[in-house]
Amino acid sequence: MRLEVSTTAPEEVATPLMAVAVASDRPMEELDALDRVAGGVLSRAAAAGDFKGRMGDRVMGYGAGGAGGPERVLFLGVGDSESLTAEDVRGVGGRAVRAAERHRVESLALGLGHLGEEVGDRLVQAAGEGLVLASWRFEDPGGGRSGNGRGGARRGADGPGSPVVESGGGSPPPQAGSATPAAGSAGERDAVQVGSATLVGASARQWEEPVRVGHAFAAGENLARTLQARPGNVATPSHLAAEAVRIADEAGLECEVLGPSEMESEGMDALLSVSRGSLEEPRLIVLRHRGGEEGASPLVLVGKGLTFDAGGISLKPARGMEKMKYDMSGGAAVLGAMLAIGRLGLPVNVTGVVPSSENLPSGSATKPGDVISSRAGTSIEVINTDAEGRLILADALHYASGWDPAAIVDCATLTGACVVALGHHRSALLGNDEGLLGELREAGDRAGEPCWPLPLDAEYRRQLKSDFADLKNVGGRPAGTITAACFLSEFVEGAPWAHLDIAGTAYGKTRKPYLRNGPAGIPCRLLLEWVRARAGV
Repeated sequence: MRLEVSTTAPEEVATPLMAVAVASDRPMEELDALDRVAGGVLSRAAAAGDFKGRMGDRVMGYGAGGAGGPERVLFLGVGDSESLTAEDVRGVGGRAVRAAERHRVESLALGLGHLGEEVGDRLVQAAGEGLVLASWRFEDPGGGRSGNGRGGARRGADGPGSPVVESGGGSPPPQAGSATPAAGSAGERDAVQVGSATLVGASARQWEEPVRVGHAFAAGENLARTLQARPGNVATPSHLAAEAVRIADEAGLECEVLGPSEMESEGMDALLSVSRGSLEEPRLIVLRHRGGEEGASPLVLVGKGLTFDAGGISLKPARGMEKMKYDMSGGAAVLGAMLAIGRLGLPVNVTGVVPSSENLPSGSATKPGDVISSRAGTSIEVINTDAEGRLILADALHYASGWDPAAIVDCATLTGACVVALGHHRSALLGNDEGLLGELREAGDRAGEPCWPLPLDAEYRRQLKSDFADLKNVGGRPAGTITAACFLSEFVEGAPWAHLDIAGTAYGKTRKPYLRNGPAGIPCRLLLEWVRARAGV
């Protein structure tokens, strides 16, 4: 989606749809000029008590359109302007885009002037995010120019406003009430694509930077959603690696991809063990943004890139297994975050790492009871081959810990226990550094992607004790999310580290107006808020 800003009075903006955020605590008379264009619908609805500017209120009027102003005017209540949050404003952007889709118009304007004379950068950024996030839909199951088919080598091979920003790159431009069609559904494919929006307000000339940031954040998360949505026969490990190369080229990043032979040289036996049952070769993807001082310790983002998880020999039930294409959601979020970091040119060194493989059953697959090694030299008894994400992350985390990182944050659809504990509203947050955990909680709140801390005390580590190896890969049903994080903590070599379990938040149904049912891209914007705060911008 293309975003613009404009200081033109909203009643004079030529647009097929003018959506206006209306605060309940501000005089409706401020909108009299626009109300006249809309045929007086706002004043009549207010007089009848049907519109008070409360969150969720809405009323539509029609103008003459053309050069004289908007064709449609949609007044959207947002509640008290003093208590308005960034998440509220994202929702307003989403509501505006959904209205444009319903009326089959490809562009719109969003008026923010009724929120006050000085709309802060945080709310403007959120408005841009809401518009761009809501415009996403999945139309590219074959991966476009980024790849097609199985996408990789097989075993045995060597391995009038002021324009601000516009989506680009090889992926399509990038969960609206629960009735919103799922991404890629027949109704979705027939819908109008809303391709441009203008943010309108008296202070709009000062909005260009927050709009640029909001667009980059949303475009990164939309990329993550596109990668999540692609089917497992397309979004293979080598496909993710090809996407990483494209992202690096577009955003000015460095890219390195390790194949099986390089992993073997690095001693990444845990990662390699997960891929043994599949014909698809694994990949370890590394993207580097060198925006900080030369030699300064990087922030490291690690994302689980399990492109399809059948459970291996510990086979999952058939029902719902098609959703296991989403097991690479953490890796998708990291790739999206690195795209945005590069586009924004953030003044900090950041490295993104995505270990990627499939987990399938076959005669060569790792078996329950097998003992494997790892890059750290730690031996692991594999009790359940469906606890594979922690194995590929273990080698990736140990690899990253050798870079003297300022902090490591990993994200993964790791445990069903997390969904039992927190449902689909918050990601679980665990780690070894209280300051880092606090930063991530604040970043999640700013992004509208909240997380909640769980303990990581020493007594949980005892559940991983093995009679045959240094560790078991599972600690039983009790505290499954915590023991999974305990396992990961063994491989960070003392670096400041935090883990986000996104099993309940990365995909599914949603009531957020700016998302659609299906892939959510979480925690891409959380990671970006944290990196941007660390960069001091």
